[in-house]
Amino acid sequence: MKTIDTLGDLRGRRVLVRSDFNVPLDGTTITDDGRIRAALPTLRRLADGGARVVVMAHLGRPKGAPDQKFSLAPVAARLGELLGQEVSLATDLVGESARSTVESLADGQVALLENVRFDARETSKVDAERAELAGELAGLADAFVSDGFGVVHRKQASVYDIAQLLPAVAGDLVLKEVESLSRATTDPARPYAVVLGGSKVSDKLGVIANLLTKADRLLIGGGMVFTFLAAKGHSVGSSLLEEDQVETVKGYLAQAAENGVEIVLPTDIVAADSFAADAPHATVPAEEIPDGKMGLDIGPDSGQLFAAKLADARTIVWNGPMGVFEFDAFAGGTRAVAQGIVDATAGGAFSIVGGGDSAAAVRILGFDEQGFSHISTGGGASLELLEGKELPGLTVLAD
Repeated sequence: MKTIDTLGDLRGRRVLVRSDFNVPLDGTTITDDGRIRAALPTLRRLADGGARVVVMAHLGRPKGAPDQKFSLAPVAARLGELLGQEVSLATDLVGESARSTVESLADGQVALLENVRFDARETSKVDAERAELAGELAGLADAFVSDGFGVVHRKQASVYDIAQLLPAVAGDLVLKEVESLSRATTDPARPYAVVLGGSKVSDKLGVIANLLTKADRLLIGGGMVFTFLAAKGHSVGSSLLEEDQVETVKGYLAQAAENGVEIVLPTDIVAADSFAADAPHATVPAEEIPDGKMGLDIGPDSGQLFAAKLADARTIVWNGPMGVFEFDAFAGGTRAVAQGIVDATAGGAFSIVGGGDSAAAVRILGFDEQGFSHISTGGGASLELLEGKELPGLTVLAD
């Protein structure tokens, strides 16, 4: 992929940057600014080079029209604090405010356009509609830097189509993400262990199938584990269960045995009366979840087992929490896995936290991010790379 270096002298040039600022909000308060901080090296590099930096991003899922609760105003304020300069926010994407905001930029200044998803053409399935928006965005700039790794798996106007209209390069964050994930997909150091969690098996069908040909060990937790337990003939009470995936998972278990891939499932489960932070709960054997009880975390013995299975790994990928870590009573499994990965990394393993809820868990549970080799900003994009897919936002940047 082409890099920022290939753009040459940037002084006085308008550079349009696609970042990923899809951060969690409590009202207008950002509760985790990790994605904003991840964008800083590229933005600082461009500004220090004298570029007039125009940033675009999305937030939430507005329905193709302006919606104040998804405004990027909180992001502009936080980005300005982190950059140490005021970041002007245009009140639209390609309209009069955007044009005047860009025209007012001086060398080294940064501005932010309003949420790209306030325009329905951004995510349109019609190529001509996306291309029309991309053309209007291209009119604001002289070059394009793709630095929103969390969206490079999307064929969208601000990710894919714009790259065909301007000199287009990968930003430092995207390059770092691709390089790190490539270490886990191309000749990884072994043993290679992957920890998969989150709610649904169906979200990770492709990546599981691919990993059964590449990984040495798959450690399964989170809500998806109950479909695995059901596939082994165990009752899972009222736990999350995808009954339509049980036969698929039986096939995965058989393929793993055939390929010599170790599937590690929990030995105990924290089962609760209901999905609530204060729900009565108890630790039970994984194969004996009582009727009417729902598993909300892997148990303490499982946490120790998973950590032991990670101890000798040389490459580790983690995607998805082990339980409902947002509730303290059900955070123990996720905490144990995170600590196991930190310990293995300290011992020489290369570790990747695969974005999304896993990255949030690292921060919410108080772990030092430096304890992991790489924390990805893109959950879906990370999974698709692990699945072996080509991502349109990356292929369009190919040399």
